[in-house]
Amino acid sequence: MAQKAYSLSHTKWMCKYHIVFTPKYRRKIIYNQIRRDIGEILRRLCEYKGVEIIEGHLMPDHVHIPVGIPPKISVSSFMGYLKGRSALMVFDEHANLKYKFGNRRFWAEGCYVSTVGLNEATIAKYIREQEAADIALDRLSVKEYEDPFAKK
Repeated sequence: MAQKAYSLSHTKWMCKYHIVFTPKYRRKIIYNQIRRDIGEILRRLCEYKGVEIIEGHLMPDHVHIPVGIPPKISVSSFMGYLKGRSALMVFDEHANLKYKFGNRRFWAEGCYVSTVGLNEATIAKYIREQEAADIALDRLSVKEYEDPFAKK
């Protein structure tokens, strides 16, 4: 990933952010057809606003997106736009989800935003490898619970 500076009429900028947000109730809903549709919706909405998706990954229960947001758009207004429009678009394409998520709210309130400085490669590697790490952890976490009421 190159350290590419963008420009507006009188400004050079390189504003990169690592954004994480989740579906409401952190439901594991992002898979198969919904996953492809959400990815396409997010790409389209970012393109409309002139935001570059550096690298993104859709996990079953959350979304990681490192993005380059122009300085004329605040991060909070962009996230409101992205989550609001994408929720409406997801419900338009998958009407059956309206019953699981009432009031047309697909995403949970809030999000995690961190600036990406010189450690951009580290964050990209973390995003790429997180799904494999989660799968490995799920395989290892076969827990055998002890009966709390059993006498020792």
